[in-house]
Amino acid sequence: MSDSAKKSGPSIRAVPDGDTRERLICGDCGFVHYDNPKIVVGAVAIWDERVLMCKRAIEPARGRWTIPAGYMELGETAEQGAAREALEEACARLEMGPLIGVYSIPRIGQVQLIYRARLVDGAFAAGAESLDAALYAWDEIPWDEIAFPTVRWALEDWRATRGEHAVVPRVNRV
Repeated sequence: MSDSAKKSGPSIRAVPDGDTRERLICGDCGFVHYDNPKIVVGAVAIWDERVLMCKRAIEPARGRWTIPAGYMELGETAEQGAAREALEEACARLEMGPLIGVYSIPRIGQVQLIYRARLVDGAFAAGAESLDAALYAWDEIPWDEIAFPTVRWALEDWRATRGEHAVVPRVNRV
């Protein structure tokens, strides 16, 4: 590694002018590195009154069930990201619906945006990040094997808003 590579980039912890929080700042150029929450996007996708779920092939929660969801990428809308995640994790094409919930998880630096969606043609399969993919009726969902609390919240919020055309997004549970 060159000497210039060793010196460049944020390396000093300080409060920048006009800010109230300590940040990483480059001692050479003054660049401030803002370490902000990540946005997770996903969907409760339905086909024939059944919910599409994926069994995770990666950590965290490998082997547990989730809805298709993951990190939003630069250059895409939240809806496009949720649709992309369904394609990657469950080989499923979605028609996106309204936002079901906005769940903030500060301890892990995430904000999750979960949408209602419909499988376009009913086709799905386990993608590269999934061990399995399946459609579950409400009473068949493997509740004891759910990967994350937000998955449960999103499923419950989907059910509570079924039949509503204009959904007021739900938020974290207390």
